[in-house]
Amino acid sequence: MIEIVAATRFAEADFWRKSALGWSLRRLAYDSRLVARIAFDNRRGLPDVFNARIAAPDAAEHLVFVHDDVWIDDYFIAQRVAEGLDAFDVIGVAGNRRRVDGQPAWLFVDERLNWDDRSNLSGSVAHGVNPFGPVSSFGPAPVECELLDGVFIAARRSTLRQKGVSFDPRFDFHFYDMDFCRRARACGLRLGTWPICLTHQSGGAFGTPAWREKYAAYVDKWERG
Repeated sequence: MIEIVAATRFAEADFWRKSALGWSLRRLAYDSRLVARIAFDNRRGLPDVFNARIAAPDAAEHLVFVHDDVWIDDYFIAQRVAEGLDAFDVIGVAGNRRRVDGQPAWLFVDERLNWDDRSNLSGSVAHGVNPFGPVSSFGPAPVECELLDGVFIAARRSTLRQKGVSFDPRFDFHFYDMDFCRRARACGLRLGTWPICLTHQSGGAFGTPAWREKYAAYVDKWERG
């Protein structure tokens, strides 16, 4: 079984009728290997929602942590996740082979949001309001990485529990993915990109006041702590 874990501000009925992820899961309902665990009417941070499933005794072995504004374009998603987690401990659709001090996101190298060199980037993500949006190709995949884009992260529950890896609740939305990747690498887990077709409706909220506040907390934890 593969558990799709997400949080949404939508009520349950609206999630299935209005959200990209809801429509995608309805389309994939034929695949009995997939089970949805959605936090409806959610006001909690993503780490609280994700950690609850890592700790839940009834959780599936394969956990996928994904945003609710994601179209899952790939109807071989179950096969892709299983194959990816045979190769790596944690997988994502895009990432960076390296990490530098003060790095504020997997694709940027500094607070001014300058991109890292393309040779360090990996994976692909489509963007757009509708499914099958224009594809942003960052580099080849599969590739072992230091950092992954939090739009889609998958891991084996048993590995996370054995190594004591979870999401830090202080990073309720921004930087939860950066922190998670740092914790996973510190515990010896191998991270990598895997080819999975997704369309993300958002391009991110980099540089906003809320983002900068969490960036300062992230730097305090990892660079100054």
